[in-house]
Amino acid sequence: MRMPVRKFAWITALACVLAAHAQVLPQVQLPGVQLPGLPAEPALHDVGGALRNLPTRAMRSQQLFEQHRAELDRDSRGELVVRAEVVAIDITDVALETAKKADFLVKRTKDLPDLGVKITILQTPRGWTARRGLAKLRKLDPDGTYDFNHVYLDSGDITGPVVARTAPAETTVDAGGARPRVGVIDGGVDAGHLSLRSSVVHRFGCNGDYFPNAHGTAVGSLLAGYAANFSGAAPRAELFAADVYCGSPTGGSVDEAAAAFGWMAQQHVAVINVSLVGPRNALMERVVKTLVDRGYLIVAAVGNDGPASPPLFPAAYPGVVGVTAVDAKHRVLLEACRGKHVEFAAPGADLIAAVQAQPDAFADVRGTSFAAPLVAGLLAREFVAPDVAGRDRIVAALVAKAEDLGPRGRDDTYGVGLVAADLAPKPIK
Repeated sequence: MRMPVRKFAWITALACVLAAHAQVLPQVQLPGVQLPGLPAEPALHDVGGALRNLPTRAMRSQQLFEQHRAELDRDSRGELVVRAEVVAIDITDVALETAKKADFLVKRTKDLPDLGVKITILQTPRGWTARRGLAKLRKLDPDGTYDFNHVYLDSGDITGPVVARTAPAETTVDAGGARPRVGVIDGGVDAGHLSLRSSVVHRFGCNGDYFPNAHGTAVGSLLAGYAANFSGAAPRAELFAADVYCGSPTGGSVDEAAAAFGWMAQQHVAVINVSLVGPRNALMERVVKTLVDRGYLIVAAVGNDGPASPPLFPAAYPGVVGVTAVDAKHRVLLEACRGKHVEFAAPGADLIAAVQAQPDAFADVRGTSFAAPLVAGLLAREFVAPDVAGRDRIVAALVAKAEDLGPRGRDDTYGVGLVAADLAPKPIK
């Protein structure tokens, strides 16, 4: 008998919480339990936060799947994919003709010259799943590169109601100097929010339409926001905002993310923040490697699937700066992923960010999504043009400034340590 989805999600969440306690005992204590040699820290709020946050991606994935079965499906590992679609990378003319003869249809193509890649989205024969279609194409063209059109989700939540309001800033910053330039691949950024009105916001995606959302706006404000009593990591930066969701059930698909990366390359945006997570994917890997090899600096959230989670991408790809999140006491969030790809820790709780559609409002946010832009904005202040040596030098300099947390030296929980601790916007009194 199959286990009901809700019961399975609850058991998964409980297992993740127990795994989290097993790996971060020095930071978190279950209420009423005193472990030998450890300080008493009830941290009931953190435990509750973990219960709410740990299964977020799994629950949202299930919810999206149930609500949009006509558009979404699952791969063999349960990851969300666009239904009946297969991504072909640089498919040859011969292979394409073979696929057409096998009743595959070309649904759309995207040529990304600045990344040297051509994407062809093939629709499977009528009645076929993406899994069956992918297996068939790989059999027809063993030398080709094919994968699912995976759907990537954000990795953070607006955790409470409006907690603060603000007013326009009375003074400017960086007067007379060049604005930092920083990219964000996310949901749409609400450029009308008061904190972003003094920034220059360039938009990409959605065929020119505008779909601002809560997550993208919060991340954008932490990157470039500036208002009275509020400042992002790179205040008043020139923000290149690529919307890969556009209010669509298939929003966050890997082909849209790849197109966003292609636009960043076209615009020569040296620092790119990605607060989205998902599985390993051949197209995502290809575009990320191309940008890393060319000296771009990609900063990505490691995700909130818990300590027992396998690595999530793009944060886990080589050369990407993976960022985890800590609270105001510099304790890792229970829901934060762990691994060798964790490079830095930054504030990801006990901070506020802009609220979409409420021009002067801010709310509490939590998750690795909101730690990553603090690091990206900090690096964008100094890194202005793609360059391998320059990128490696600026990252090494930040490593040298990091505050060691957890076990001495680099570890899989905090990476090399805490950075940007002074950049977290606090609730406005």
